[in-house]
Parts: sequence; C-alpha cells; structure tokens
Amino acid sequence: MDLLRLCLVVVTLGVLVQGQDYEGNAARRELVPAMFIFGDSLIDNGNNNDLPSFAKANYLPYGIDFNGGPTGRFSNGYTMVDQIAEMLGLPLIPAHSEASGDQVMHGVNYASAAAGILDITGRNFVTRIPFNQQIKNFESTLDQITNTLGGPVELAQQLSKCIFFVGMGSNDYLNNYLMPNYNTRNQYDGPQYADLLVTQYHQHLTSLYNLGARKFVVAGLGRMGCIPSILSQNPSGRCNDQVNLLVQPFNTNVKTMLNDFNTDLPGAKFTFIDIARLFEDLVDNAGTYGFSVVDRGCCGIGRNRGQITCLPFQTPCPNRDQYMFWDAFHPTEAVNVIMGKKAFNGDLRFAYPMNIEQLANLQL
Repeated sequence: MDLLRLCLVVVTLGVLVQGQDYEGNAARRELVPAMFIFGDSLIDNGNNNDLPSFAKANYLPYGIDFNGGPTGRFSNGYTMVDQIAEMLGLPLIPAHSEASGDQVMHGVNYASAAAGILDITGRNFVTRIPFNQQIKNFESTLDQITNTLGGPVELAQQLSKCIFFVGMGSNDYLNNYLMPNYNTRNQYDGPQYADLLVTQYHQHLTSLYNLGARKFVVAGLGRMGCIPSILSQNPSGRCNDQVNLLVQPFNTNVKTMLNDFNTDLPGAKFTFIDIARLFEDLVDNAGTYGFSVVDRGCCGIGRNRGQITCLPFQTPCPNRDQYMFWDAFHPTEAVNVIMGKKAFNGDLRFAYPMNIEQLANLQL
C-alpha cells in the first residue's frame, strides 16, 4: 500500500478508482491520491458528534438531502469540500473521529465546529478541536502510515504530491471577538486583531509545511456581516457593514502571507480561495444561479430565521435549492456545490494564483 493513494490535503495522480460516489455515479479518475481538511463547521463532517459540545449537527433536519441522513455536516447536504473531493475523483473524505484502516488512504477531515485559529475561540460551545490540535491529529495519522509507506523519506516524497485544504478564522470573529464575554475586543482594534490571527495562522501553516505539506488551498472569510445571524440583529435586515469591514484586514493579511509563502517556502504552492468575492457573485447574480432568498435561513427561528439556529426536527423550507443559507450561519448545499466548483476550476477572481484543478496537476 503506498501514499499515492493518500494525498489530497485540502490544504490534492491519476489512477482510476473502481466504485461509486454517494449518488451511485460511475467511477471517476483520481486527480490526486487524497485530501486532508482542516477547518470549522463550514466543512466539519462529524468530528464533534461524540464530543461534549453544543456545536453539533448530527440530527435532522441537518443532512435532510444527504444520502444517509445527518452525519455532523452543518448543511442540508454537501459541504464545499465534499464537492471538491468529488471533482478530484475522490470518495467523500472521512471525519478523523471515524476514519480507520485503509479509509485514511484517501485523506482525512479534521475540521471541527466552533474551532478557530486561536485555542480560546469557541469556548462558549464547551469542547471543540482548535487548529493547533487538528494539526496534532494529522501528525497522529502520519504516525499510523509511515511504516506502511516504508519510512520517513518515502512519506515525505508522497506528501509533497498532496493538497491541504484549510478554512479557518470565522469563529475567531463570530465566537470570540464579537462575543460580549470575550475580552479580545477590549485588547485589540480590528487591524491589530487581524495581525494577531494571521501571525498565529502563519505558525500553524508553517507547521503543516514542516510536516511535509506542499500544496495548500486556503479559504478566506466570507461576508460575515450578511449571514442571517448578524442580519437578525438589525431591524432593517441589512448587512452589517461594520462586521464586513472588520474582517477585511484578515483577508488582506492572509493573501499577503500566502504570497510570501510562495516566495519563501521551497517547493510549496499556496492558493487563496476568495470566499467573500464568491459570495458577492452569488448575491449579485442570485437569479441566474437559481436563488430567490439570499437574506434568511431555510431552517431557523426569528428575524431572518437567524436569531435561533436550526433546532432538532424543525421543519425546514421545502425549496432549499432556492435559499443561499441553510441556517443562521451556514450555506445550503446548493451554495456549497457552486463554491466548490468555482474553487476547483474558476478563474483568478475566485482562486489565486491558480485554481485547485491547476494546483492538483502542478509538478513541484
């Protein structure tokens, strides 16, 4: 068994895998051997299910449109990385909490709802797996497979062919800086906080590089002032421009950091996925994409269906493909699929300096 069956770390050679995807489609050509995923609830697929945490989605109506029902995905169906995995020709990547044996040879998803770049982020939800611990879990996976591959040299050779998908930072604002029981807002202004986050982010991504990662896909933050949870706090129902402006320095700093990485880290390539621009494109062209509701959740309670997020066994909207938001914080499967496709083969507006398909085929 070799790691050529392993390496798309979303944060992605060409073999034909026999089998079917979750919809029963025919086998697809693998562009990469495996994908490893690091992030929060936007891409978590069940790592919090067995934790003493309030941040869980392993109950209906979550997963109502997913084959097999609720899994821990904070969506009615696919997440963005599910779509990316499918387009790479991979099976859906298993959660770290459930992956065992040969399952890890196509990658592992370490993402955890309520997790952040900072360890203290998300403590209101009790237990979560911060980025720092997600990296340690990845190290444990490497320990499991090193001997199987022949040793550290062989492992490093194979990891260099992989992709790492990283999507972090949303909770460092929503469940840290913007929460009244956190002191960070009194300690830092917006630009200072962005500097703090990206300094820590730099350390974490460098750790992954030192562990052998070479192909990185890093997602920026979206227009968080326009999610139903934030919209519900404004009687006018308008986006909160202050929140949108607050996170802009983070995205700017991340892009600068990735440009520096591309210059300074030998043999590495970092791609930035512009989630904010993707969101703006979806809103500006909502009708073209088939969306008629862009400002409230499909499942939730209160103003914009964002004051209380989707509750167990709550009846969601029937026309889910027409909604951009599934609950108070997360997009619908329809949005996740579009974003995954544009990240995979979109132009420089959405993926810079190259898209995921180009990165997967890049010879470093």
